Amino acid sequence: QVQLVESGGGLVQAGGSLRLSCAASGRTFDTATMGWFRQAPGKEREFVAAVNWGGDRISYSYRDSVKGRFTISRDHAKNTGYLQMNNLKPEDTAVYYCAASPRLTAATIGYPNMYDYWGQGTQVTVSS
Repeated sequence: QVQLVESGGGLVQAGGSLRLSCAASGRTFDTATMGWFRQAPGKEREFVAAVNWGGDRISYSYRDSVKGRFTISRDHAKNTGYLQMNNLKPEDTAVYYCAASPRLTAATIGYPNMYDYWGQGTQVTVSS
């Protein structure tokens, strides 16, 4: 089993920044893919970003609306993933979830049902 714990959410004004963290424990070797999803009230959970570790290859994926503003990263030594969010907009308001899985393909990385492990979520609120 893998346990994921998010932190770093909060209230920020539009144009501001936040950095979310996702600390992993347990069978962390089962977490070659780490992703971030978000869910706003009344909406489905949606893909935000993911990073895939494949030996000496690392690949990154982002939803179009966050490209150039959000950066996903991972510190293997600390078993922690990060989502740096800059130039935040009110439409970024949601509960953000960290997720992990054994390595996913580019075709499946954006689907929440493909991930085996989930954190409890952290609220991000962007005021206008």
